[in-house]
Order: sequence, then structure tokens, then C-alpha cells
Amino acid sequence: MRTLISSGSPYEARLGYSRAVVAGDWCFVSGCTGLDPATGEIPADVGAQAAIAFRTIETALGEAGFTLGQVVRVQYTVTDRSHVAALEPVLGNAFGAIRPAATMVFAGLIHPDMKVEIEVTALRG
Repeated sequence: MRTLISSGSPYEARLGYSRAVVAGDWCFVSGCTGLDPATGEIPADVGAQAAIAFRTIETALGEAGFTLGQVVRVQYTVTDRSHVAALEPVLGNAFGAIRPAATMVFAGLIHPDMKVEIEVTALRG
């Protein structure tokens, strides 16, 4: 059984993906950025972008019947190494007690104002 979760982002239809996919006890959440779904804006601050990404992740997980506490894997894609210090408190706040396996990659993102993208995998049970 496979369930698709959509956030309504215009990128989902244009690029052919779902915000999240639930397959059995697993939930795979696509990369989430700092694009504020309410305003369509991207804040300049990388920490604010990460906070928005985590809100998007938590919303998708909730719709799928999961919580942030069930995340077992996270990948951070960051556009510049200089952003890491500003991201640390946001990442630590979200995952300090959960401590999923993590990878951080440095690469460009789809929009030039985006500085961070966060992708997670959660496991139920």
C-alpha cells in the first residue's frame, strides 16, 4: 500500500513528485526548503529557512500519521559551508533528542534564494 501526501506546492505537479510517500511503516518526505507556503516568500536568513522547512516536514509527517520523533534519517543540502553555524541551533532544536542518522551535502538548489533543503525518512514502530 502506497499513500501520496501533497503540500500543494507548484513544484510538485511541475516536477512530478509528492511531498511525502507512505509505504507500509515508512514515510519518505521529499526535500523541504525555506519557501514559506503561506506567503510564497523565501526569507534571507538560513536559520529562518530551516525553521520553515521543519514546519513543512512536520505537517507532511502529521498528515501521514507520523511524528518528527519517528525520523530515522535526515539529509541536509546546504548551498554554502558558511551557513552551518547559523543552522546548528535550528537543527539541534529539531533533532537534538531524536538524533537520526544524518548526511550534510553542499550543492546548489532549485531557486537562487534557497540556502537549505531538508529531506527525512521516518519509521513507524
